[in-house]
Amino acid sequence: MAAKEKEMEEAQQPNKTETPGPSGSTSEPDQTSSTSGISRNWGWMVSGIICINILILGCALVSGSAQNNAQIKASDLQIFLIILLLLTSIWMIYYIIYTAREENAVVYRDGHAGPVWLRGGLVLFGLLGIIMDIFKIASYVGYLHCESTVKIVFPAVQLVFISIQTYYLWRHAKDCVQLQKNITRCGLMLTLSTNLVLWMAVVTEESNNQVKFGDDKCKCSHSSCGIFKDAYYYLYPFNIEYSLFASAMAYVMWKNVGHVADVHNQHKIKFRFKDVFLGPVVGGLLVLTGLVTFIVYEIEMKKSSADTVKKDNALMMHFIMNIVILTLMTVSIVIGCAIYKMDHRERVSEKNPTRSLDVGLLVGASLGQFIISYFSIVAMVATGAKSYLNRLNLAWGILMVTQLGLQNFFIIEGLHREPFHEVHPATVIANPYTLQPQKELSSLEASHMDTKLSEVLTAQSLPSHRTNHRPKRLWKRWVLKEICVFLLLGNIILWIMPAFGARPQFDHDAETKFYNFSMWTAVVNIGLPFGIFYRMHSVASLFEVFLTS
Repeated sequence: MAAKEKEMEEAQQPNKTETPGPSGSTSEPDQTSSTSGISRNWGWMVSGIICINILILGCALVSGSAQNNAQIKASDLQIFLIILLLLTSIWMIYYIIYTAREENAVVYRDGHAGPVWLRGGLVLFGLLGIIMDIFKIASYVGYLHCESTVKIVFPAVQLVFISIQTYYLWRHAKDCVQLQKNITRCGLMLTLSTNLVLWMAVVTEESNNQVKFGDDKCKCSHSSCGIFKDAYYYLYPFNIEYSLFASAMAYVMWKNVGHVADVHNQHKIKFRFKDVFLGPVVGGLLVLTGLVTFIVYEIEMKKSSADTVKKDNALMMHFIMNIVILTLMTVSIVIGCAIYKMDHRERVSEKNPTRSLDVGLLVGASLGQFIISYFSIVAMVATGAKSYLNRLNLAWGILMVTQLGLQNFFIIEGLHREPFHEVHPATVIANPYTLQPQKELSSLEASHMDTKLSEVLTAQSLPSHRTNHRPKRLWKRWVLKEICVFLLLGNIILWIMPAFGARPQFDHDAETKFYNFSMWTAVVNIGLPFGIFYRMHSVASLFEVFLTS
């Protein structure tokens, strides 16, 4: 009997050594998982090596071509960029065709990756980048008689690249590739590194505040060169943001290769500005006032370069406007953090590459502005902040550091909380079919209770009945939405001013005298592009916090 029971137990236990393979054969699960793990690590390693080598080589070429006396010409850098753009475009076309033909290439899609507002922003920036390339081509045509044709070829190739990449990311940003994983990882790292090298090149060119057409002997053959040059110069910020948006989306796709998306944890969130009024109004006024002061500041800086009094007044106006914006945003964030303290929503526990990237970019990009602000604070404190401009600059730096830290906390907390669910108060209704002890119902009484139950359920389904029992946490939702919209608009105006040319770090020379020009220029030119990207990334993150609030 004991032997028979032992045989039955063994028969009931699952087979731990063999599992059926795809064709019905058996395979070793440990060996299979080990093989897939080795293949995955190999793909990550090779794609990482590709990305690092392209980035280092690109950084060296961009830095070398930025020097006035360097042997590396702008055309040499553009040839390198043309090769990268062509290789990346070919790979994206291959990916689009392959996934369209292969049925099982993309089985899962990550609902969190590539939200519609992020892809919409990519399309907008892409269109403006295409317009910029058209203006560049129109301008460079006038220098064909004395300049290299590479200057025309590069914007033409970049125009094609932006068109292909925008379609590719709009269509495939959510893909979790299951076939040709290693090739896809390498292709996505090529895409990411290409966009980052483009970003470095554009930032360097924009930071130098000039476009190199060659020496002064090369004159434009038509009279519209200056107009086109001014037009595409103001489109540089959008081209910079496009490259960073594309890099972020390519990274999420790279993380999602082989990932099995959990569709059950995705929340359908509707976009609506219902019951939000104060945030858009106050934020809109802030943006409008900021635009007016920024335009006046830019005009005065260009017109009054020799007039010290007018220049100082324009600087004072710019400092005060920024201080007001940062103060209002800081107060709003403190209120929002207090709401979080009273909020009992659960935190998101699932692993999400999009969320991890959002937090990493938010914290990493804010370091650029932190560096500039702390350098400025040290310079102002060390010199005693004797003039009123120095005192305003010191207050601006302190408020900037405070606002950045609090905003990072506010956004990260909002991104890691489950969306609000309106749960209306439950109404307890006695079940008429449940007999109380020692009581019986006649058929007439049961019929009467049936009618009453129907009336109660009908009354509860009416909208007028529901409006009398509003959710208890509705006021928290309203306050958070107002704060998110206000902060979103505040970050937009803080992005516009530095992105389109406001440089009080150089117009006010206190830091330049304290650190010397070369050191302070390096600090600003490294930190400011990250600070500009931080504001735009904050806009996207705050929009998502708004939707989940």
